[in-house]
Amino acid sequence: MSAPNRSNTNPPSFLLTGIPDLEALHGWISIPFCTTYILALLGNLLVLLAVGLDRSLHEPMYCFIAMLAVVDLIFSTAVVPKMLGVFWLDSREIGFTACFIQMFFIHTFTAVESGVLLAMSLDRYVAICHPLRYSTLLSGPRAIQAGLLSLARGVGSMIPLMCLLTSLPYCSSRVIPHSYCDHMAVVKLACANTATSPRYSLSMATLLVGTDWAFITFSYCTILRAVLRLSAHKARLKALGTCGSHIFVILIFYMGGLLSMYLQTFPLSLAPHIQVLLADLYLTVPPMLNPLIYGIKVKQIQEGICKLLGQLAAPRSSQAA
Repeated sequence: MSAPNRSNTNPPSFLLTGIPDLEALHGWISIPFCTTYILALLGNLLVLLAVGLDRSLHEPMYCFIAMLAVVDLIFSTAVVPKMLGVFWLDSREIGFTACFIQMFFIHTFTAVESGVLLAMSLDRYVAICHPLRYSTLLSGPRAIQAGLLSLARGVGSMIPLMCLLTSLPYCSSRVIPHSYCDHMAVVKLACANTATSPRYSLSMATLLVGTDWAFITFSYCTILRAVLRLSAHKARLKALGTCGSHIFVILIFYMGGLLSMYLQTFPLSLAPHIQVLLADLYLTVPPMLNPLIYGIKVKQIQEGICKLLGQLAAPRSSQAA
């Protein structure tokens, strides 16, 4: 099929269904998603402001936390506002180009988040297991380089997929049985041979996640082994609590993403709304939990946030006086 004919078969827009078979409950379902998005915005913005305005927090560990906050803000904002539009206003239509832009941002920045989580785990590994070498191995510029490398990897892995997807003709249907433009849901609407796209997506995701997960597992296993050797019982419990909360959020992100992809690639006897809810949760819950687990629980960031809030309250106090 020639390029002009292909472009003529493409619909001007797609229609998102939201949560299939649960359309009557969209108003109630929107409440937790709206709440998690507001908390994600507030938490990540507070962490970013605290790290950005306090010079004492310009160290690699806090740079990675700030990067994670930026990534969470980007891909949660790419998903939730349109999702709430579907739930509240029945605004189901999304333009053809806008759909692929949304898809690009979602899948690119989930890959970037995976890279940042890997960098953070390696940062903690070096800090705990090789503290004397920390300042020589890690610095602010190297942390920024790691973030840029994660971004380049995410963009580089998505560009071939986007080229494959946008070259396909979409003439069978314009209804996407999802809350957002998920790759696996959109590709099923193409009226051409689509085997290459899912294979590339599945292999690339498995490779990236598998590699990142292997290094993250190694880092945390080594950290836990070092923590269990601590003589102070209180310090050991505190370190185990911190590592446990990190591992919990990482599992939600990785397991949710992989399950969502594999369930759509190898369909089981699972209700469509369960699959969509699983995909929605893995994109909305981690951005809410990450600033709490990685940022606000850290004493230095707590102090930075308190200092920031104090500076914001000071002008009002002086005006009232």
